[in-house]
Formats: sequence, C-alpha cells, structure tokens
Amino acid sequence: MPAVTPSPSSQNDAGKPVTRRSSWAEAAAAADATKPSRAPVSTLPASSAPAAPPAAPASRPAEPIASVPGTSVPGPAAPATAVPAGRQGQDAPEPAAPSSDTPSFRRSRPTVADEISDSPMPDFISSPGLFVKEQKPRPVGGFRGALYNLTGGAWNLGPGPKQRQEDELGRRISRQLQGSYNTAVLSLKGGIGKTSTTVGVGLTLAEYRGDAPCAIDANPDSGDLVERALGEGIYQQSSPRTITDLLENIESIDSLTALARYMHHAGRLHLIAGEQDPEVSDSLTAEEYLRIRKLISSYYSVALTDCGTGVTHNAMSGILQSADNLVIAAGYAVSGAKRARSTLHWLASHGYEDLARNAIVVITDKDEVSSRVDKDAIEEHLSGICRQLIAVPHDRGVADGDLVTLDVLKPETRRAYKEIAAAIVDGYR
Repeated sequence: MPAVTPSPSSQNDAGKPVTRRSSWAEAAAAADATKPSRAPVSTLPASSAPAAPPAAPASRPAEPIASVPGTSVPGPAAPATAVPAGRQGQDAPEPAAPSSDTPSFRRSRPTVADEISDSPMPDFISSPGLFVKEQKPRPVGGFRGALYNLTGGAWNLGPGPKQRQEDELGRRISRQLQGSYNTAVLSLKGGIGKTSTTVGVGLTLAEYRGDAPCAIDANPDSGDLVERALGEGIYQQSSPRTITDLLENIESIDSLTALARYMHHAGRLHLIAGEQDPEVSDSLTAEEYLRIRKLISSYYSVALTDCGTGVTHNAMSGILQSADNLVIAAGYAVSGAKRARSTLHWLASHGYEDLARNAIVVITDKDEVSSRVDKDAIEEHLSGICRQLIAVPHDRGVADGDLVTLDVLKPETRRAYKEIAAAIVDGYR
C-alpha cells in the first residue's frame, strides 16, 4: 500500500514528489521548541533533506503540501522521505528529530502576541483623557447657570470668565505647601482695617485650604482679634485664655490637642487671643514670640500675626525675623497713605528690604471717604514700592468694628479678601 494517498482532484501535479503532510508540521513544532519565538532562523537547506522518492504514477497525483499557520516556506518545498520498495505495505519510517544544529525556518510576519508586546502601553494615570472626555465644570449663576439648571445639566456651557477667575483664586489659595509660613499684618496707624483684614483673610484661608490656618494676636495694645472673629459675647462666655497663658505652659505642650486648650476657633480658623490686661499687654518680647512661632510651626502650615500699631514695640523684631511676607494696612485718607509709605521705607532701611519689596499693601475704604479724595492717585503713590496693591471697598460688615463674618460681606469685599489670601500664598516660596 502506498505511503501517501494522492488527491484525485489534483491531476496537474502528476509526476511531482509525494510529500508527507506531517513532516513540515513536526519540523515547525521542533523549531518552536528549540528556538526563541523572536530569534531569526534560517531556511532548511535542501541538502539536509532525505532523498526524493520515485515519481508517483500519473493517475495518482501527489497531495499539495499543507502549510503551518503563521509560517511560510521560502523556496521550493523539500521532498518528503521516500518509502523503499521492499517495505511496501509496512509502516513508513519516522523522520529523525532535527538536531540542535539544524536551522529552522523564518516567520514572514510577527504573531498577534508579538504585535501586542511591541505596542506602547497607554498611561492611564497621566493621560486619562485618552479614554474619558474631560467634563466641563458646572456653571454657577448667570445665564450659563440658569441654562444648566433648566436643562438638568444636558446643556453645559461651562463657567463664564468671572467664575473662571474665582476658581483660579481658589486654586492659588489652596496650593499645597511644604513647611510652615507666617504673614505679619501691620500698620503705623490704628483704625484703618488691620485687624478686620486679618480676620477676613484668615476666614478665607480657612474656607479654601485643606489645612486650618492659625491667627496670633500679638498686638501690645489689648488687641481684639478674637472678639472680631467670634463676637464679643461668645468670647466672654468662653475660656478667656490668652497668649500669656500659652507662654506660661508652653513647655508642657507636646501635641495639637494640648495646644487647642489655649486657642479659640472661628470655624476652621484657629486663634490665639492677645493679652487684655493693660499692665502686661506690652510685655511680650521678641524671644517669647519666637517660642510661640516655633510651637505653631509644628502644627500649622499658614499663620497670620496681627502686629498692632507701629513697628518698634518689643515683639516686633521677632515677628519680622520670622515673617515670610507682610501685609501693610492703609486707608484712603492722606495720613493713612503716607504712613503706609513710611512703613515700607522704614523696613527697607532697617534690613528688611525683601519684606518691603514683596509686601502686599491693602487699602481699606473703612470710613468711606468723600469724592474729594483722589483714590487713584493714592493707589499709584503706593503701588510702585510693593509687590501688589489690593483695595477693599467700603463695607458696613467691616466698618462697624464688630464681628466679621464672610456671610454678611459684600461680594466685592469677599473677592478682595480672596485676592489678598491668594497673594499671600503666592509669596510662600
């Protein structure tokens, strides 16, 4: 019986060598088992193949060679092993397993697995937009907000220019900080909005920052920082612990919980009250303030210090030594503008040039000056000698000298405090 049964449908292949179907499949399997999948291999030389079998009869054409998927055979097909005449009807001998020296065939194209391994892996973390479209922020107020609410969010035109500016201020205020920073708020004249600015900016920082800020009343003249933040009645009902009590027990404070016993809280704004006793209110020294500042720096990343009036009292050298930037309070009155300029000149001439150059001048229209005062001229007079000048409009919530809360302030006043808070955090480098 012949070793290979020819296909009756292939009459044109008569006379060609009879090829066994399994020889190339076995050779391919052996090559894959002995060679790496990506290593180049060579074509099986014809000289190493067994001798060609005798030609088959014309009526029995040879069956075409079956190809192995994913492979190609260059050049003419090598003949299969011939069946000796004396062994007709017996099992044909199995081809010898290829040795390690026998070269294999070359793949004409990479497999699907090769293409996947070579393709770059998309970055799901830094490029989420490759898979999900960026969602527009929700508009608040105005025509855009009304359209969004009316359509249930189906039509989202995104925030308008004013809202985008507000959002940018919020991002600047909430910037993550590495370390602890201190801003001193001072002036040479009282009654021009220094303490109200400290409270308003402190409440704004507390609203937008993830970490709570701290405000310290270092005013030697019986400062009222806590009363302006809490209200006079609430402060009197609470435990009236002051900065003097904190200094007396500072060595025993080793945690935020222990420190909280000497602090007051206006929402997320934490405050240290100034000394109310006139006999000891001016006794805070520079060394004592630096001890308090060192303690605060262990638990708060942002601190505001209400310095009171003047720059020559006992604690002022310690405050300026530890300050990262300054807020100079001024007013639209001619005397207030002159004193603000004098403060900046004094700082520059006493070794604090960087603080003066990077200072933020805040002009508060506390007394609602008349139209005779040229506000633009005053602003121009001060803007050239500081990093930034910000005007706070007249607001009864500030001018009355009582409790300062963001809810009752005008939108323009709240925006001014946001601009001050953003400028303060921008100066923390």
